[in-house]
Amino acid sequence: MEMQWESFLNFLLYLVVTLPLMGFGLLVFAFTTPYKEFKLIADGSKTDDPQKVNAGKAAANDLGGKVIGLAIVMASAIYHSVSLVDLVIWGVIGTVFQVGVFYLFELFTPFKVIAEIPKGNVAVGIFSSRLSIATGLLMAALISY
Repeated sequence: MEMQWESFLNFLLYLVVTLPLMGFGLLVFAFTTPYKEFKLIADGSKTDDPQKVNAGKAAANDLGGKVIGLAIVMASAIYHSVSLVDLVIWGVIGTVFQVGVFYLFELFTPFKVIAEIPKGNVAVGIFSSRLSIATGLLMAALISY
């Protein structure tokens, strides 16, 4: 029974560190993208304007992919970390690289994500989300290497 209690405390410690890291990641994404994902999502749910509805859908897909990608990185960091400090280091590195890949994506595509999502281009939002998930998977593998 004592071993289970120790495991539960370890679980709580990692949870208390991981949730703020996820929040930090969301804040970094919110501050580094020129469009405001949460505002676009909220505005899209309060209107019949098709462009605003689609902008909300595009932003939700984009942000959702970023969250999933970041969670994949965090899961790998949790699994492979040797300490809470190690988890924090890999969590911050994962967040920075997720943002970096977003801007590389912005640089190399024939369209501009930062312009298309607020216009309501849902396809770009979906593609961006898939890129974030793929990036998260690759970074998770790199953390375990």
